[in-house]
Amino acid sequence: MKLKAGIKAPDFTAKDQDGNDVSLKQLLGKKVILFFYPQDNTPTCTVEACNLRDNYQALVRRGFLVYGISPDKEKKHQNFIAKYNLNYPLLTDPDLVVHNLYGTWGEKMLFGRKYMGTLRTTFIIDEKGKILKIIDKVESKRHTAQILEALA
Repeated sequence: MKLKAGIKAPDFTAKDQDGNDVSLKQLLGKKVILFFYPQDNTPTCTVEACNLRDNYQALVRRGFLVYGISPDKEKKHQNFIAKYNLNYPLLTDPDLVVHNLYGTWGEKMLFGRKYMGTLRTTFIIDEKGKILKIIDKVESKRHTAQILEALA
């Protein structure tokens, strides 16, 4: 089933960069920005992560917690956070469990070659765990603005 705005977001549990379990269930009562991105330390992912870092307070003022999620493991996330001074947690999904729940693992194309990878997607989730908006055409350089526009 393809996820859409207005339905309950699938519950999940994933490890953050420090090995702590984070579940959507434990985040009930809080608004969440959950952004799926392909890989730490790649140019487009770095631009997206830094855009959210630089505009983090605008999201916090709106009452949101921000979580990035990729197939990368904890150590790689720790290095990415330290290198770019990221001010929000990154979740690991090396077995693609959460990606499959959210429909963010699929066929992509680069230079005419098809391959499987993370479909860059952001889910805006309300306090009750319901999906408010889905951004599936993420513009990395202005991702925070896209989120705020989606909420307007």
